Formats: sequence, C-alpha cells, structure tokens
Amino acid sequence: MNIENQQRNPVLLIHGIDDTEAVFHRMAAQLRLQGWSVHSLNLVPNNGDVGLDELAKQVADYVTATFAPEQRLDLVGFSMGGIVSRYYVQRLGGLNRVQRFITISSPHHGTVVAYGSWRPGCIQMRPDSIFLKDLNSDAVILGQINFTSIWTPYDLMIVPANSSQMPVGQEVIIPVALHPWMLTDSRSLTVITATLAEPIKLSLLNKKSSQ
Repeated sequence: MNIENQQRNPVLLIHGIDDTEAVFHRMAAQLRLQGWSVHSLNLVPNNGDVGLDELAKQVADYVTATFAPEQRLDLVGFSMGGIVSRYYVQRLGGLNRVQRFITISSPHHGTVVAYGSWRPGCIQMRPDSIFLKDLNSDAVILGQINFTSIWTPYDLMIVPANSSQMPVGQEVIIPVALHPWMLTDSRSLTVITATLAEPIKLSLLNKKSSQ
C-alpha cells in the first residue's frame, strides 16, 4: 500500500430503510481495491420502527467502539442512511470526527413516499416534518466539513427528487434510472471514489486544529 493510501481515512457506509450493509457490496469492494479501509453496520431495526435519531446513536456507538478517539473518518449515507448520518454529524458529535461526508439520494427535505407508513422513522422523513425542520435549521454547519450530496432526478423513492438538494456543500446530479442503482452505477461509484480522494480544504484543517 502506498503512502497516499495510508493517509486515507477509513470510510463508514450507512444503509437506507429496509436495507442492510449488503447493499454496499459493490461499492465497498471497489473502495477496498483502491486502498480504503471500509466499514459498515446494520441499523436495527431497519424498517422505520424507531426514530432516525435512535439509529444515529447506533452510528455514534459504532464509531466510538471501532475507531481511536483521534481517528478522523469519512461517512457515506444512502437514502435514509444519509439522514441518520446527518443527525450523527449535526447532533451527536460527528462534526468533530468526520472529514468527508457524502449523502446519496437522501430525503433532506422529505419524501411523499413516507406518507405510506406511520412508523416513527417514516414520519420523520415526511416533507416539513418537525425532525427535518430541526435538522435543516442549522444545516449550514455541514459547511465545516467536505460535504457532498449526490442524487438522481429520476428517483421514485425520493419524491420530489430535488428533496436531495442541499444549500451547502457540493452537489452532483447523476441521471440514474432507479433509486437502488445509485449504489452500483459506475458513474456513481466514480464520483464517490473521486470525492473520497479529494484533499481536505486547508481552511477546514486549520479550523479543526484550532478547536
């Protein structure tokens, strides 16, 4: 492994509703081939039976148990996993641990599909939910890290699809036909790999070191 690879942060992958870590099989394999240390966990329960804030605590616990306190990491969240990850970053101290954060087809402003269930986690993902309003009230703090939102205009799970847009960070639109294909489409994988390989902005490094 070369020096560049040794300096790469470990990557933590967070799956979406009704998924498991297995959905990242292709992505994880590609990242490992290119030198990343890749980690993932199964959120339990994965069907929306508990709030996304509860699932975010599982992410926080995993990070604490898996990585040394001084270890920075990169975070990739798919769909619901992107919102769970945002709660971890914005509310549970992840802002001080995460350097690169990517959400993939995540309902940052809700999805009308969530009206199909009264489970707590689904209610939180409805447009204009109290949960999302609170999380979006200080979304600007994501500008303190390298944040990227990747989404497709053809998404039938995130409705409207532009709910995945954020007023902060980078935005990448990839015209993938189906929601789950965002994790396997070669264009998505190319963007994710390139984003994780981007150097951390010097201004962000200086800000971290001064805290």
